[in-house]
Amino acid sequence: MRLLGILVLACAALAPTAWAAQRADFRQEAPSGAARHVAEWVLDAADHGGRPFVIVDKLRSRVFVFDAAGVMQGAAPALIGSALGDESVPGIGLRKLSSILPKERTTPAGRFVASLDRSLQGDEILWVDYDSAIALHRVIASVPAERRLQRLESRVAGDRLITYGCINVPVKFFEQVVAPLFRGVGGIVYVLPDTRSVREVFGSYEVP
Repeated sequence: MRLLGILVLACAALAPTAWAAQRADFRQEAPSGAARHVAEWVLDAADHGGRPFVIVDKLRSRVFVFDAAGVMQGAAPALIGSALGDESVPGIGLRKLSSILPKERTTPAGRFVASLDRSLQGDEILWVDYDSAIALHRVIASVPAERRLQRLESRVAGDRLITYGCINVPVKFFEQVVAPLFRGVGGIVYVLPDTRSVREVFGSYEVP
């Protein structure tokens, strides 16, 4: 009986630690409620399958990159699709950019299994949704009139709505944070919606 009592007390002492929800570590960042909600749910549900993951907050035009343990490895502003909307037009990945209407230039919301690969130009990119030709990659500033580098530095989230749907991040951020973490292992990209709720898109729940 004495031994049984000791075991019960030991289990009781361990229970709070064993049952505590795993929390996402955003370090010094102040994420939106939606971004924190999704990060906590991802870890609690192990939805990322023990792999690195990215959260793209479209409403704030910001990207958060986490390792498999839920510790943020970096955050950066991002350029995203110029049109509001959480769906891609069917077959858009097969069309020429010149044929894509302004209202069709959305960054689709959802959970995507992502992997590093090469673009047609040979640049390393993180494929998010291959069928819709959506990738996360270094910012492309080949058209001066678009002012993409200046838009990345702007504190106004609306200034960063400029792409055809892809997610552009600073060059250093891609090379030093995204690529090393996803190279050889892949991971998950969670793109938060701008017209729907996160629970509707991901089936997520509140972590106590």
